[in-house]
Amino acid sequence: MRGLALLGAFFFGASLMGAPGAALAVDAGRTEADGARQILVGLDLSKSNPLITDAGYAARVAARLGEELDALPLRSRVMVRTFGVYDASSNHLKIDQVISARARPEDVAEGIQTLVANLPALVKEGKLEAQMKTNIVPFLDTMAQVVDCKAMPTTVVLLTDGAEDSDYGKLTKWGGKLPVPQEAHYEGCEELVILGLGQGFNSPKTTARFRTAWQAYAEGAGFKSFTGLYDW
Repeated sequence: MRGLALLGAFFFGASLMGAPGAALAVDAGRTEADGARQILVGLDLSKSNPLITDAGYAARVAARLGEELDALPLRSRVMVRTFGVYDASSNHLKIDQVISARARPEDVAEGIQTLVANLPALVKEGKLEAQMKTNIVPFLDTMAQVVDCKAMPTTVVLLTDGAEDSDYGKLTKWGGKLPVPQEAHYEGCEELVILGLGQGFNSPKTTARFRTAWQAYAEGAGFKSFTGLYDW
């Protein structure tokens, strides 16, 4: 039930974020010793993503994400952001939570899992906005200024179809490519994970091409590994 309270707090206006700057104050030695991890979850709200239209699919993605979160050690950090258009006012959902005795991993996992499973309903009700662009690379560039891969083992999980549609480039069923990272912003980060890669295109060739493109991008951005799953 505490997980549901976390979700409710967002929609009723209570902040789930700590004091400004507090979330970035990390004792790297201590977190390494106690096994703490950092997970950034990016929710793609673009209209091409079945995550915001298909309730059954959203529930499956939510369950898979929950598995990543419900066994996190104390002092682990979970961040949730949305992306789509390059407009901060359209992506106001922000959750920053440190795992503690008061914010247990199973409760945090439940709250975020509930949020993801309910994305189609939240978009339909107008509580979240379906968006016309898919700024995946700009989102990663923005969050690289917030995520410190050297502070603790860090995984970035994107719930997206992987179809980039931004000023940097387009990656679609019909062609296109991703930009080459200009810097290894995520050097030292453990893994970039994309759940739902190629979903909605119904083409194994498209999924394979997307996976190859994002594998190369992840390597150039500094991630140690990449996992791109169409399904699981």
